[in-house]
Amino acid sequence: MALFRPGPLDSGMHDEFVKRKNGRFPVTYPHKLLEPVLSETYGVILYQEQVMESARVLAGYSLGQADILRRAMGKKQVEEMDKQRTIFVNGCKDNNIKEDLANKIFNLIETFAGYGFNKSHSAAYALLSFQTAYLKTYYPEYFMAAVLSSAQGNTDKISSIKLKNVKT
Repeated sequence: MALFRPGPLDSGMHDEFVKRKNGRFPVTYPHKLLEPVLSETYGVILYQEQVMESARVLAGYSLGQADILRRAMGKKQVEEMDKQRTIFVNGCKDNNIKEDLANKIFNLIETFAGYGFNKSHSAAYALLSFQTAYLKTYYPEYFMAAVLSSAQGNTDKISSIKLKNVKT
């Protein structure tokens, strides 16, 4: 579910992830220190936890500082983001990471992070989506009855519900 959010979709990371997962693209990492952080997702930043861990590993952030970075990205706080970029780039320099690469990685993180999910949230949404699709496919009458019941009293919502493929 984390792939189908504005950040990954806007940056093309969703296509990159699929190609890497299926072996059509090589798995690469923006920096070798990110391999343990991003290996599970084929070198693609996908979860908020990866943003925080990237800041910790590359720029020496504490977990508290990384959470401040995550929150600033999520809320799109321009002044705080400028401050965080400086902290990130300077921290990367302390790890012998060149300034241009540090900025490139920060841009990558920034593109993703404003719309990122944490891993557990993503898993919960995936399970709920699967269950909903299963019920809609195999028990459409019951599914639609539940949908209509949940919208009871909201005529706008009820009128917008599509009653496709439901036997009457």
